[in-house]
Amino acid sequence: MKVLVVIDMQKDFVDGALGSPEAQAIVPSVVAKVRQYAEMEDAVILYTRDTHYDNYMETMEGQYLPVPHCIYQSEGWRIIPEVYVDNGCTDVADKATFGYHDIAGMVERSCRNHFETWEVESIEICGLCTDICVISNALILKANFIGIPITVDSSCCAGVTPAKHEAALEVMRSCQIDVI
Repeated sequence: MKVLVVIDMQKDFVDGALGSPEAQAIVPSVVAKVRQYAEMEDAVILYTRDTHYDNYMETMEGQYLPVPHCIYQSEGWRIIPEVYVDNGCTDVADKATFGYHDIAGMVERSCRNHFETWEVESIEICGLCTDICVISNALILKANFIGIPITVDSSCCAGVTPAKHEAALEVMRSCQIDVI
């Protein structure tokens, strides 16, 4: 079974409070990737949503990044509609910080819930931001799925800056994550 993990493709990261031209530029590639997985018979598509609350500015993250974003139930919190596809094997997780603490469990539960017999063959990751949430989740998955190929599609990711995007890709390569 193949797993696609789409990280934080939310309005605030694409064209909202923390949006960027680079984030907007990857949308067509992410749409194509999601559609590719949606057409597979043995694929699960998982989405994460960065999720904060009205007290965001009082949190540690809010002290370091004083830009309210992805506030629960706000327009900016929503996954942009063009990248969301529910192929019947789709799940969404709200996460409070960069790496979702139970992303490995989410992969396992989703696979078990959607297929009677399952074995994770590969995990591919795309989304935003390469140097924060993508790398965090990629490393968590790599640590939990030893021996399973983990791939990050660089054309379906964007960082806070192009230089940070490239730096994150290099770190992931160093950790034996395939970067295509």
